[in-house]
Order: sequence, then structure tokens, then C-alpha cells
Amino acid sequence: MGHDKTNDMTKGNPVKLILMFSIPLLIGNIFQQFYSMVDTIIVGRFVGVEALAAVGSTGSMVFLVNGFVTGLTSGFAVLVSQRFGAKDEKGLKKAVGSAIILTAISVIVVTLVSVISAKPLLRLMNTPENIMKDATTYIIIIYAGCIATVAYNMIASILRSLGDSKTPLYFLIVSSVLNIVLDLVFIINFKMGVAGAAYATIISQGVSAILCF
Repeated sequence: MGHDKTNDMTKGNPVKLILMFSIPLLIGNIFQQFYSMVDTIIVGRFVGVEALAAVGSTGSMVFLVNGFVTGLTSGFAVLVSQRFGAKDEKGLKKAVGSAIILTAISVIVVTLVSVISAKPLLRLMNTPENIMKDATTYIIIIYAGCIATVAYNMIASILRSLGDSKTPLYFLIVSSVLNIVLDLVFIINFKMGVAGAAYATIISQGVSAILCF
């Protein structure tokens, strides 16, 4: 389980430990917002104003699901950190197993609910008709690929609960750079428009999940 990277936060200066643990966490949160920002910038630059408006109009919807998922996976990882702190290896394995099962059940429910409610929610938000098609395309791909976001957040939460907040950040930075490259390839080379931006985000998050795993 990568014991060389784990960090027993019960030993040493508490303030220093918390600071050293929290800084990568804070930078990681900024990079998670970076995905949508990059999609918006590249779509606006290479697809057009309507496509930019379409991606921009889904920002709060993406944040809603991402925020929910992050909170959920962090909650599941609380037991893992408790068992790790108590040096209970058997309990630790059980807690990790439980977190994986609960996350798998949650991702099915979250994906179904979000995909089904995507278009009604866009209508409820008074999304203009001229950008409705692009907005729906973008948000449904993001929601359908929710498993990638959830997988990254779950594995990152488990790593953090073992005292390692740096590894998830390193892989998040790698996937953020990959997102920019894929955005440009899918949008400029393959002319995929807003769908290209959405696929780039999902693939990048999937890669960061695999690397963390």
C-alpha cells in the first residue's frame, strides 16, 4: 500500500504536520477547478462564442456534482485514517474495502440521477435555446464519465488518509497538462467541439485515477 509514502501524523510538530499536509490539498483543489477553466478558454478560442457560452453555462452543474463527490469520498476515507492512526492493519484493509464498495454504489446512483436530470436542470436554469444543444452535450458527457472523477477522488482520499497528500497532487498536475493537450487535439485536429472538451476532461481524470491507483 505504498508505506514509504505514508505519513504518521501522530508524531512530530502538529502545526508543521497539518501545514505540510494541507498545502498540497489546497493546490489540488485549485487544479480541480482548472479542468473547467481550460475547457472554457480553449472552446472559446477555437470553437466560438456560442460554444463558450454553452460550456460556461454548465459550470455550476459541474461544481455541484464534483463538490458532492469530493465530500462523499472524503467522508468514506475518515474510517481509513482512523484505522491507520490506530495501527489496526486488519481494520485498515476492511475500511479501504468498505470505501471502495460504498463509492461504487454511489457512483452508479450519482451518474444515473445526474444524466437524467441534466437537461431538465438546464431548462430550469433558463439556458438559451441557441446554446442548449452544446450545453446538453457537454454536461451529459461529463456526468456520464463521473466514474473517472469519483475514482480519482476516492483513491486520492485514501492516500490522504494515510498521510500522503503529495502523490494525488502530482498526478492531478500531470492530468491537468494532459487535459490541455487532449483539448487541443480533439478540438483543433478532430473538430469535436464541446464534446472534445468534455472527453478530454474525463480521459484526463481517468488517467489521474489510474496513476494514483
